[in-house]
Amino acid sequence: MMNIYFCGSIRGGRQLASTYERIIKMLQEYGEVLTEHLGDDEAIQTKDRILSDQEIHDRDMQWIRESDLLVADVTVASLGVGYEIGRAMEMGKPVLCLFNTESDFTLSAMIAGSEGVEIVYYGDPEELRDTLEHFIGMHAPDRIS
Repeated sequence: MMNIYFCGSIRGGRQLASTYERIIKMLQEYGEVLTEHLGDDEAIQTKDRILSDQEIHDRDMQWIRESDLLVADVTVASLGVGYEIGRAMEMGKPVLCLFNTESDFTLSAMIAGSEGVEIVYYGDPEELRDTLEHFIGMHAPDRIS
C-alpha cells in the first residue's frame, strides 16, 4: 500500500482544517495517509497534546521516511510545513504543494521559487481531484485504476 504524507498548518493557524480533511479523504483513495489526523482538530489535540515537541518531530520525520510522496497545503504559512517539504526533498520524495487562491495569504517565495516541488493553485478543494490523480499517477502509476 502506498504511504502518503500530507501536511498543512497546525500551530500557524487552523483556518483550513476542513479543507485538509477533504484533501485527506481524496488522498485516501490512493493509499494510507499517515497524517490523517490533520483534518480533525479534536484528533490533533488528543494525539499531539500528549507528545513532546521532540516526539512529534521524530514521529513526523519517521512518517516522511516511510512515505512514498508528500502533499502539502501551503496556503497558511507554517515553519513546520516548510521544514517537512525541505526534508522530503532531501530524501528525494516527490512533493506537491497546494495553494488556495481564495485566501488572503501570499505563497512563500521559497516554495514558489523552488524547482523541487510541483505547485498547484486551487479555489475549491474539489478542483484537486484531477490534480491528485495526475500527481499520484506520475509517481505511482500502479495506484491509479
